[in-house]
Amino acid sequence: QVQLVESGGGLVQPGGSLRLSCAASGSIASINRMRWYRQAPGKERELVARITSSNKLDYADSVKGRFTISRDNDKNTVYLQMNSLKPEYTAVYYCNADVLTRTPYRYLELEHWGQGTLVTVSA
Repeated sequence: QVQLVESGGGLVQPGGSLRLSCAASGSIASINRMRWYRQAPGKERELVARITSSNKLDYADSVKGRFTISRDNDKNTVYLQMNSLKPEYTAVYYCNADVLTRTPYRYLELEHWGQGTLVTVSA
């Protein structure tokens, strides 16, 4: 009933920039924490950045100063601005969110994932 759809991935040269978007839709009362993860080939999925409903931000050390996470609550969308990209940032980037959904009897908060968008940093 809740879908997260990422967009904005693609091929970019080292040093370039990309902006990822993730739009949530469906039965949404509110969205608490929103996160971006990435999974490089042969590696485990790792947390890249997260943002709370009060806009508290947190980043992995490897992307601090290069990536910026933000959100538009009116659009139920989270963004990841990625600058000064490196080849080692090549990965599938996933959106993740804690979504509060109203059921007939109560509110329920569940974690949801997007399908991922591929970012390739290569000359």
